Parts: sequence; C-alpha cells; structure tokens
Amino acid sequence: MAGRGAGTQRVAAALARSGLPDEITVVPDSTRSASEAAAALGCDVGCIVKSLVFRAVETDSPVLVLVSGGDRVDEEKLALAVGERVEQASGAYVRDRTGYAIGGVPPVGHDEGLVTFADEGLLARERVWAAAGSPHAVFPVAPGDLVRAARATVVCVARA
Repeated sequence: MAGRGAGTQRVAAALARSGLPDEITVVPDSTRSASEAAAALGCDVGCIVKSLVFRAVETDSPVLVLVSGGDRVDEEKLALAVGERVEQASGAYVRDRTGYAIGGVPPVGHDEGLVTFADEGLLARERVWAAAGSPHAVFPVAPGDLVRAARATVVCVARA
C-alpha cells in the first residue's frame, strides 16, 4: 500500500469488511473539494461524493451526509431526517469524531459509528468516487454498494 497513510489503510480495511474491492487511487493533485477531485480524475463533479459531517445540536452527535459533488445539503431537510436541529461541524469536531480531516472524510472507516444519510441523487449515477481518508486518495464505487457499505439511509436532502 505504498503512498497510503493510516487513514487510507483504515478505509481499505473497511471496504474489505464490506465486501468491496480495495481500488483506492492516490493522485498527486488534491481531491479536497469536489471540483478538485473531478479535475484530478477527469470526471464530472456530479460523480464525486461529498462526505459532509454535521452536528446534531441537541445530542452533539455526528451525522454524515453523502451527497453528489454538485449538490448542497438543505439543512432543514436534514434536520427533519435526523429529528433535531443540525449545523455544519467544525474542522476540529470532524477530526475528533471521525478520525479524518475535512477534505479526506470517507463514507466508511470511522472511529465511531455515525448516523449516515445518502442523498437520493447519488443513486442516479452508475459509478461515483468517494474520499478514501486523505485529500489525495479516492475510490470508485457503485452508489448502491456505497449506501450498503456506509449503512446509509437514502433521503432527499439536496437543495432544490
């Protein structure tokens, strides 16, 4: 696993546990944002999965949202799905609760179990690319397999 850090190795192990192939790609260019990832991979930004962490305000619980790279999360819709008010998590909160820094947060392989939602728009794609634990590592996956591996609930949380 040359070129892979501990975070990427945790993602590879989580993929293997889920029965998915370890097809992690390490690229020299940043994949920190959806547009950077799309440029590095030569694909449409809609094929990039953004793994966004929110904080459920009343319970201080992390909530992971998987959404297409071209979409933004509607926090009111997400709050309805979660059952309480949510807010975008700070970088320190994300690292503390997931074990990853913003820009490399994967949909699997976290330090603690996360309540995870996947926007239904992801399912329109044949294959998507998700972060693999580093701002330079990604993996391809069929959206249905991603939902299963991440144990995500499919909802409509993208802004209209």
